[in-house]
Amino acid sequence: MSGRTGRLSTAAVLRTPGGLSLRYRPRALAVGVVAALLAVGLGLVALGSGDYPMGPADVLRTLVGGGTPAERFIVHELRLPRLVTALLVGAALSLAGTVFQSLVRNPLGSPDILGFTQGASAGALVVVVLGGSSLALAGAAVAGGLATGLVIYALAWRRGVHGYRLILVGIGIAAILTGVNGYLLTRAPLMDAARAVLWLTGSLDGRGWANAGPLLAVLVVVTPVVLVVCGPALRMMELGDDTAGALGVPVRRLRLVLLTAAVLLVSFAAAAAGPVSFVALVAPHVTKRLTRAPGPNLLPSMAVGAALLVGADLLAQRAFPGHQLPVGVVTGVIGGGYLVWLLALERRAGRL
Repeated sequence: MSGRTGRLSTAAVLRTPGGLSLRYRPRALAVGVVAALLAVGLGLVALGSGDYPMGPADVLRTLVGGGTPAERFIVHELRLPRLVTALLVGAALSLAGTVFQSLVRNPLGSPDILGFTQGASAGALVVVVLGGSSLALAGAAVAGGLATGLVIYALAWRRGVHGYRLILVGIGIAAILTGVNGYLLTRAPLMDAARAVLWLTGSLDGRGWANAGPLLAVLVVVTPVVLVVCGPALRMMELGDDTAGALGVPVRRLRLVLLTAAVLLVSFAAAAAGPVSFVALVAPHVTKRLTRAPGPNLLPSMAVGAALLVGADLLAQRAFPGHQLPVGVVTGVIGGGYLVWLLALERRAGRL
């Protein structure tokens, strides 16, 4: 490797006094840190904006226990749960999207396109039609996402699951579930259907700690598995199954673990905020272009996804004074535009 790409993708080594060596890429680390700081900065703006505006100093004072009773109620009970949910959903979707794109070795490998998001939506719509609480709707979304993942994996299995078959099966399942979801909407009562459409768009409105808690628990469990246990092997799997197998990577077992982790992240993210579109597709691409480093870039991608969703939610709340948009509308517009631009680049490069 030579030239600019080689210099930018060079890894550095950090040696601890105990003799432990940690390899990292300085540019990727910088991108992750900047994206995390951007997410925090946007979060402070979101906590201080609204019908009851607060300055950054007032927000920080309230977060650490100060402020008036009204400020503490607004920040801790109304705005902070929504912000935390946005951060967690953005990080979870981005991590899942990065895993999917690495496994299928395709830039369009996203849960939005492969059917997993539609499966979570189908589970939620069944509860809407039958009648159920918000807790039941969230549980059904998780069950629908996991069931869809199991079906796609079973249909794509043929002496292993390869990326090309996974994409084709996923697109087919997504098309089927889109039709099923449309039918379920026609069977729901009018008021429930309107509520379901808002959920299907992806919304953070009214989100509380009960929405953020389950997703946080899943991230705490899944993230170390993906980053520490599977991360190095995932980088080798991007070289191809044969090469990874020759290097000692248990390809089939690792792919099953990673697919399960990604489906869990997508399902619980959908349960928390609805099927927010395009974050899982856009954030990994943006991260790779910023880091200019090979490999999945898992941690920087999580930070970029969190910043992207917090920024989109802030724009959704403030773009039209007096009227809030669902955050999925903003991510859909941004993501759809990015997808068209990406396809144009692929076509210009002769890959389409």
